[in-house]
Parts: sequence; C-alpha cells; structure tokens
Amino acid sequence: MCVALPGKVIEVNDRDAVVDFNGNQVTARAGLVDVKVGDYVLVHAGCVIQKVTQQDAADLTELMNDVKAFD
Repeated sequence: MCVALPGKVIEVNDRDAVVDFNGNQVTARAGLVDVKVGDYVLVHAGCVIQKVTQQDAADLTELMNDVKAFD
C-alpha cells in the first residue's frame, strides 16, 4: 500500500520544497506542482503530488494518528 503524507511547505528552493510533517522537515521535489511557502501538500516517494486545504491536511493527519493507535 502506498500512502501520501500531508505537510506544510516552509521553504521553496527552485524545484525543491522543504515540507514540515509535525516537526520533521523533509526536502521533496516540487516540479510537478506549483507550491509556495504556507501551502499544504501531499508528499509521496519524495515528491509533492498535490496541494490540499489546511483542513484536509489536518483531517488526514488525524486519520493517520488513529490508524497508528491500532499498532
């Protein structure tokens, strides 16, 4: 199963974006989606694949936390 994680763009450098995932910062390729600082995005396999609303990002994060509770 493949999962795309939601995060917030905190920095953009050419085609790369630094994305914050609840305190974990990761550099992701942003060449497929036009992003700017403050955007919420889905990242899969190191690439930004879609912009989402802040509410969608919060809902997805909550869902992932609920799933982790079953471990």
